[in-house]
Amino acid sequence: MAANEVCAKRLVPFLPDLVAALERHGHLTLSEQTRTQLLRISPATADRLLQARRREGQPRGIATTQPGALLKRHVPVRTFTDWNDARPGFLEADLVAHCGTQAEGSYLSSLVLTDVSTGWTECLPLLHRSQAAVLQALDTARLLLPFPLLGLDTDNGGEFLNQEVLTYCEHQQITFTRGRAYKKNDHCYVEQKNGSIVRALVGYDRFEGASAYRQLAELSRAVRLYVNGFQPSMKLRTKHREGSRVSRTSHDARTPLQRLVASAALPKDTQDRLVVLFQALDPVRLLQQLHALQEALWQHAILPAGATDEGGSPAPAPAPVTERRFDVQDCGLPACASRDAHDAEDAEDAATSSRAELTALLAGRGLSKRTYRRSTRPTTRTWRTRADPFASIWEEVRQRLEIAPERTAKALFFELQRESPGRYPAGQLRTLQRRVKEWRAHSILQFDHRWLEEDLLPTHVLPAALQAQTAEGFLHRESAG
Repeated sequence: MAANEVCAKRLVPFLPDLVAALERHGHLTLSEQTRTQLLRISPATADRLLQARRREGQPRGIATTQPGALLKRHVPVRTFTDWNDARPGFLEADLVAHCGTQAEGSYLSSLVLTDVSTGWTECLPLLHRSQAAVLQALDTARLLLPFPLLGLDTDNGGEFLNQEVLTYCEHQQITFTRGRAYKKNDHCYVEQKNGSIVRALVGYDRFEGASAYRQLAELSRAVRLYVNGFQPSMKLRTKHREGSRVSRTSHDARTPLQRLVASAALPKDTQDRLVVLFQALDPVRLLQQLHALQEALWQHAILPAGATDEGGSPAPAPAPVTERRFDVQDCGLPACASRDAHDAEDAEDAATSSRAELTALLAGRGLSKRTYRRSTRPTTRTWRTRADPFASIWEEVRQRLEIAPERTAKALFFELQRESPGRYPAGQLRTLQRRVKEWRAHSILQFDHRWLEEDLLPTHVLPAALQAQTAEGFLHRESAG
């Protein structure tokens, strides 16, 4: 359970490191004979022994990608057969929508970034699904990654294929590519993480609002440490086709951290700091915090009308929402705690308590798995042909957005129609949507990001983080300079 019930082919090669970590933190005590038998177990035997604990399948999410076709010819295509980059830094990116069963209104999303070479994964929450939010998340990801971001490969969604993201990548010298439409194999590395990480740990519920956003950010902080340090995965070595039969061989399962260290792509001091950091982490304590953060996030879930529990009864009323923060200092137990104890009885009690925590964890359920063509490059229009119908009340609308930034333009428009009947015809909805989109692109939401300093694994120097800015503002700044 401490490895989150990964398959035996991923678990068995990781057992020496996992058993050593559990013993180092006092969660496991094995005799020499038992340890030898455990480390010699085969994946087939492990699968047979663990068969009774396999989970049932999970539901499927709904597609929310809206095509952004205007810039397709400016972004080169990269397929799954083109990944020959051996060094870390070339990432695939995708958005996972936390919209439940209805893709309407405003809801949270997760930007998932996966390094093709090592499998290192970062999950960053987005309050809105927009290019401005994607740019802010990319700035944060460049600070969190232990290696520089060299390449970015995305799907054809409008939040990626737009002038702002293209200009950002050109300015930061990031290779920007895209996959083919309706070909998920072109993003097989990140698509796999969408299911095994985001859907497995967050689930398929609907989340919206600033409070849920902050709680999802706290869960993501714990997930990045657990997945990159203690979740082994396999990478394809060779694939041979003979007629209709395809034979595949894979490398031994390794964690992203192990692959990153083996790549020798990091400076020696940065690599040493990473190894020391993850050796100090207690996987069981980290898993316990993941439990608590999951429960805190699921309190924000918005259930559909008429929802029932597993027994078919009406779902109970939601519990009072409490915000919980991730404490990275609570994820490591001093390895010498029992050795420094002066009283042998106290040391034995501490070891017994530690083993009891692991036993309780094993007895539980673990992590719940809850066509348009342009002959020229598109430009941003800066002029108006009609008077702005919302100019006189825009200050009031802006204040409403600042109080509840998760509200959609459509909801605000219907509210204005109820307050002033006959003043705003239905054809003016698109105008308000454009105004709200401009406000979100130029407004940096002030959330508590003090945790970012705690989560910087290396101490590499990066350029100052760029704020989301429209192409017009960027071009104006360049011409002024």
